[in-house]
Amino acid sequence: MAALVKAHKFLAGDGSGVFTRFRWPLPSGDAPGAWVEAKPVSSCRSGVHACRVEQLPYWLAAALYEVELEGEIVEEPLKLVAGRGRLVRRIEVWDDAVRAEFAASCGERARELAGAALPDWPPPAGGEPPPPLAAFMAARIAERLGGAEAYRAERERQSAWLAERLEL
Repeated sequence: MAALVKAHKFLAGDGSGVFTRFRWPLPSGDAPGAWVEAKPVSSCRSGVHACRVEQLPYWLAAALYEVELEGEIVEEPLKLVAGRGRLVRRIEVWDDAVRAEFAASCGERARELAGAALPDWPPPAGGEPPPPLAAFMAARIAERLGGAEAYRAERERQSAWLAERLEL
């Protein structure tokens, strides 16, 4: 049997996949969820999709889980795809308050990067944009100002923020 690979997976608040709507077997107490088989392994088509810490900002959603992957595992630039996986535990610290804190951090970073080019950029009436949009906006502004390397650097900054704040 292949070695387990620990990674992370974002899901909707109800434990379903954001894109597939597949309802994952959730962990209970100290027991991980049941294994999910998804073969063949084919990026964006079939397989258990997860990410490493440095890839988190690309996949933000309501619930974050530690996941174990097993079997054939394909590592791509922005994700991992495996033949099977299971949710080990929910990262409880990724809650409404921390999501709002992250969105605010990204919003502030977008304003910092844009500077005088975007002096009156207001957050939406309800506050900061949701975390995925705020993170994307900051990364795209960085890219417009400094190219592809600046985009990657901003995503790395976001990953470091998440890793530190979520103690991953």
